[in-house]
Amino acid sequence: MPKRRNNVSLSKVGQRRLPPHVSEDTIERPNLAKINLTATAGKQGLKVGDRVRIDSNGMYAGKMGVIERLSAGAIPSALVRVDGGGSRQVRTIDLMHVTEKG
Repeated sequence: MPKRRNNVSLSKVGQRRLPPHVSEDTIERPNLAKINLTATAGKQGLKVGDRVRIDSNGMYAGKMGVIERLSAGAIPSALVRVDGGGSRQVRTIDLMHVTEKG
């Protein structure tokens, strides 16, 4: 006589839920990363020593600073030392020239 198999429930790994169905009406997820394709072009006319304002989001948004180093690459960037003493690597498209008024 063959041996009977016990009815053992599946492990937790075998009981994974299916992902929720996404309807066609869904426009955009709130945590979706957005890629700016124009960032690869960079911004022309920047050089080391220029005064700039950071126009991106983040810790130093809106701060004024000086470009210390420029980096050419897939996405051109600059090392900016802000007036408060901190520094940040910023894409060049997120920098605005500042003219000294005085």
